[in-house]
Amino acid sequence: MDFLTIKDINKSFVNHLALDRVSLRVPENSIYGLLGPNGAGKTTLIRIINRITAQDSGEVYLKGRKIRMKDVFSIGYLPEERGLYKKMKVGEQALYLAQLKGMDKKTAIEKLKYWFRRFEIQDWWDKKIEELSKGMQQKVQFITTVVHEPELLIFDEPFSGFDPINANMLKNEVLRLKEQGSTIIFSTHNMSSVEELCDHITLINKARNLLEGPIDEIRQRYKSNIYEIEYRGEVQKLEAVLNGNYQLLEHLTRNGNRAVRIRVLQQSSDNELLSLILPVVEVIAFREVIPSMNDIFIQAVHEFANDQTSPYNE
Repeated sequence: MDFLTIKDINKSFVNHLALDRVSLRVPENSIYGLLGPNGAGKTTLIRIINRITAQDSGEVYLKGRKIRMKDVFSIGYLPEERGLYKKMKVGEQALYLAQLKGMDKKTAIEKLKYWFRRFEIQDWWDKKIEELSKGMQQKVQFITTVVHEPELLIFDEPFSGFDPINANMLKNEVLRLKEQGSTIIFSTHNMSSVEELCDHITLINKARNLLEGPIDEIRQRYKSNIYEIEYRGEVQKLEAVLNGNYQLLEHLTRNGNRAVRIRVLQQSSDNELLSLILPVVEVIAFREVIPSMNDIFIQAVHEFANDQTSPYNE
C-alpha cells in the first residue's frame, strides 16, 4: 500500500520553476530517499507535503485521500535549517513544540523524559539552547520531531554536523522507528546513508523526476556487465585468453592479490568468461560490479544535462 502519493505537482516562484510535474509513491512502513543536487526542488516538495507551501497544481494523497491541514499533526518534520529558540531552556522548548503537535502536557513531559534518557541528555533539560553545540541542538530537534509518534517522518539532511558515532546512533534510531511502523522520507546528499537505510528512492534534478523505484531494482538497472576477478597467476596469461567478447577495463589490487575489471559484451556471458580464465589463473573471487548510488546519481544527472542540451530536445 502507498502511504503517500505525489501526483503531477507543479510549483513556480517568480522567474523560477521549482517543481515540474513531479510524481512519486511512498510505500507504507518504508524509508524513502528523496535525492537530488542543491536547488533540485526537494525542499519545496517537502514543504508542500507539510502544508507550509501550496502547490500550483497536482495533488498530495495521504493513505489514499487528499491531504488535509489537520494531517500535519501526524507528520514529524526535521528541516535542514534548524529552528530552535536560542534563549529558551531545552526542556521548556521541547515541551512547547510537543504541545504544538497536539500532545497534552503530562504525556509530553513523560515522552520527552524517555527520549532525553535514551539519548543520554537528561542534564540538558534546564540548559539554554545557546549553551549547546550544533550537534547537541540537532539531537534536541530530532527528539521534538519524533516525540508525538507521527505516522510520517520527514528528515532533511538529518546527519549534517554529526560526528560518526552520533550519526550512527541516529541511523539506528531511524531504523528502529521504521520497525515500529513509521513511514520515513529521508532527504540527503550522503549516498552511503541512502544505501544503508533506504528501500526506495526518487532522484529529482532541475525540478523533474529522473529516477524512481526500489533501490535494488535501480542498481540492477544501471549495472553494465562489469565483473571483478581476484586471482593468482600471470597477468599476461589472463590477458592472452580474452577475446573480442570481453573488454579489459583496469588492473587492481585486492587483499594483496591481483585483480581485474572486465566488461562482458552482449554476445557473451559471465560463465563463458570464467571458463576462459580458470585454466590459466587461480580465481580467488569473481563478483559482478553493481554501481553505487553515488555512481548512479552522477550518471543520471549527467545524462539529464546532456539530454537538455541536445539539439533534438525541442
